[in-house]
Amino acid sequence: MIRDLIYVLLEKTIDLYIKIRTRFDKEYTIKNSSRIREWKLIAYAYSRSSIGVLGGLIVFITVILAVIGPLVAPQPYWVYPIMENPETRYLPPCIPPICSGGPLLGTDEWGRDLLSIILYGFRISFVISIVIVLLGAPIGIILGLISGYKGGSVDETIMRLTDIFISFPGLILAIAFASVLPQRIREILEANIYLRDFFSYSFGLRPQEYGQLAALLSVWFAMVIVWWPGYARVVRGSVLSVREQPFIEAAKLLGLSTWKIMTRHILPNIISPVLVMMTFDLATATLAAAALSFLGLGPQEPVPELGYVISKAGNFFPEKSLHVVAIVGSVLLFIALGWNLLGDSLRDILDPKTRRSIEYRFERRRR
Repeated sequence: MIRDLIYVLLEKTIDLYIKIRTRFDKEYTIKNSSRIREWKLIAYAYSRSSIGVLGGLIVFITVILAVIGPLVAPQPYWVYPIMENPETRYLPPCIPPICSGGPLLGTDEWGRDLLSIILYGFRISFVISIVIVLLGAPIGIILGLISGYKGGSVDETIMRLTDIFISFPGLILAIAFASVLPQRIREILEANIYLRDFFSYSFGLRPQEYGQLAALLSVWFAMVIVWWPGYARVVRGSVLSVREQPFIEAAKLLGLSTWKIMTRHILPNIISPVLVMMTFDLATATLAAAALSFLGLGPQEPVPELGYVISKAGNFFPEKSLHVVAIVGSVLLFIALGWNLLGDSLRDILDPKTRRSIEYRFERRRR
C-alpha cells in the first residue's frame, strides 16, 4: 500500500510538471511522449524498491531538518551555558519518562543543548555536500565530454591533468588547499558584506562568524577542487562508447554544433551512471567534509560543524562525552546511509538489464 501511495505521488508530480510545461509548449506531451513514459516507468520501479523507499525517506528527513533545523533549534549555538553553570558540561541525555527537565540528548563541552547543535549541523553538512557535488560534478562532466568527444591531443591533455589530481590522495590534497585558502576567503568576506550575509544565511550562521565561515568555505572549495577527476573519467569512458553511434553521425551531418551534439545527444545517453555516482558522492562528501573538520581544518568555535563537535568530544571520551560521540556519529551515519541507499536503488532502476522486467510489470499494472 505504501509503495502504491509513493508511486501515485510521483506520478502526480510528473503530471503536474507536464501540465506546467504544456502551458508554454502546447505540443510538449506529443513531442516527449516516450520520455514521459520513461519517467513514469522509473517512478514505478522506484516505488517497488524497498531500499530506495527507505533511502528516499531518510534523505527527505535530512533535507527537512537541514531547511528548518536552525529555525526550530531550542537554543542558539552561540550561547555558552557553562559560563553561568559549570555543571552543564557534558550532561547525559534526559529521555522521558526516565528523567525530566534536562536536555533531551544531553549537552556538549560548553553546556550547549546537543539537539540544537545537531539541528544546526544538519544545515551545514547538507549545504557542504550538495555544493561540493553540484560544483565538482559539472566540472568533471564538461571535461569528460570534451575529452571523450574531441579525442587526440585534447583528450591527452585533459586526461593527463586528471591523472595528476588522481595521483594525489584526495583527502591529503584537500587538506593542503584547506590550509592555505581561509585567509584569502576571509579577506573577500570582509570586503563584501552582501556575500558574507549570503553565505551566513546559507549555512544557518550569524554574520559575526565570518572568520569561521572562511574556514568552512575553504573546506568547501578544497573538496570541489579534488572532486571532479572521478566524473571526468567516468564521463569520458561513456562518451567513447556513444560518440560513434549512428545518431551522433546523423547529428553531425545535420550541421549541429559540437556543443549541441555533446549536451543534447551524448549527455542524455550517459547521464544515468553520473546520477548514480552523484548520489553516492553526496554521502562521501558529507563524511569527507566532517573528516577535514575533525582534523581541525574546518571551522572552530562556536560553529556547530558535526565533525568538529566529535573532535572536541574526543578529548573527554569515553568518560564524559560518550553520548556526544555516539549521537553525532550516528547522525553522520544516518545522512550517509540515506544517500547510499538511494544511490543503490537508482543504480538498479537505471540498469538496462533490469529495465525489461520492470517494464513488463509496469505494463501489466496499467492494464
